Amino acid sequence: MADESKKWVLMVTAQTPTNIAVIKYWGKRDETLILPVNDSISVTLDPDHLCTTTTVAVGPSFQKDRMWLNGKEISLSGSRFQNCLREIRCRAGEVEDEEKGVKIGKKDWENLYVHIASYNNFPTAAGLASSAAGFACLVFALAKLMNLKEDQGQLSAIARQGSGSACRSLYGGFVKWIMGKDESGSDSIAVQLADEEHWNDLVIIIAVVSSRQKETSSTSGMRESVETSLLLQHRAKEVVPKRILQMEEAIKKLDFPSFAQLACADSNQFHAVCLDTSPPIFYMNDTSHRIISYVEKWNRSEGTPQVAYTFDAGPNAVMIARNRNVAAALLGKLLYYFPPQEGTDLNSYVLGDKSILKDVGIEGLNDVESLAPPPEVKDNIPSQKYKGDVSYFICTKPGKGPVLLSDKNQALLDPETGLPK
Repeated sequence: MADESKKWVLMVTAQTPTNIAVIKYWGKRDETLILPVNDSISVTLDPDHLCTTTTVAVGPSFQKDRMWLNGKEISLSGSRFQNCLREIRCRAGEVEDEEKGVKIGKKDWENLYVHIASYNNFPTAAGLASSAAGFACLVFALAKLMNLKEDQGQLSAIARQGSGSACRSLYGGFVKWIMGKDESGSDSIAVQLADEEHWNDLVIIIAVVSSRQKETSSTSGMRESVETSLLLQHRAKEVVPKRILQMEEAIKKLDFPSFAQLACADSNQFHAVCLDTSPPIFYMNDTSHRIISYVEKWNRSEGTPQVAYTFDAGPNAVMIARNRNVAAALLGKLLYYFPPQEGTDLNSYVLGDKSILKDVGIEGLNDVESLAPPPEVKDNIPSQKYKGDVSYFICTKPGKGPVLLSDKNQALLDPETGLPK
């Protein structure tokens, strides 16, 4: 290793997307290794709109492993962080930086500490899979810093030990997490079913109903469901294996009606498992239920599904529209039912791909106020509006997997000190 008296810092910055499961993971058969009771399938979301950016650094002057999340230092003492760090350190390779005159041998990593800074461009712990993107990004960035030779599948098994669904964020497009059979968890990995270009007609609109932290964490909710829900046992054994095969087929054939029917049914069954848990867990709220009702009515009125909805462990609605025209119609309906509160700027109410607003024919708040009622609203029934019940919308699409960022300006740590900028 280079002379200890020299102050050097090696650094890597990566960006990793979040993902939304269309066949849900709920329940572990092994809490420590985070091994699920069933397979799951997800769609990776466009990292331009929902991602975690993480910078990892190593230097001889660092006194201990440290991490900052969204600007605040957090403890790394938790078993999930420790499991990921241990797994990566024991696989670390040799690293040489000729410019800095630094050479790190495999054994040297045991005596070096890392600094980690991570930033989510979406709400943390609100049911938008922030931990999935976070742990996937942490593992991906550290693997690059420490020159691991493992492939993405093997890295996904490490990320899984931080957060189960993190394994699915190591790929873009459509991803399957194979539950595996081995007690060691070695075969519980993620595989890509299709890349993000495979079904590029799809448009995703997320209604962020509440960006507050949820009352029941996914970890404790799953534990209680496994212990008390008979429906969960039936779901894992009888229902999900068939749905997985059907969903793989729907994705392969770009069969939207089947995709939508499966995604909606699986989301509803996951929340039924939560209600079947003792004590029952409530992740959705009145706004979530209204959105389901509106989408179901519209799909029925069209005679074939136009939009799929899915809800993770939180009240936020993820709606997948079959194409851009449908997405524009959907956003128009959502803005009609859930207009922004007075004084809210439209720019901060619709995030992500704002170009869909032009397709809706909306340029400002006045246009939102003059939206016509959706045709499925019967003339004789006054439709109620729920101003302020949605915090904001995010328009996005299926996206790519993790990438390294070479622009030093995007790094979250100072290249000289290894501390947050």
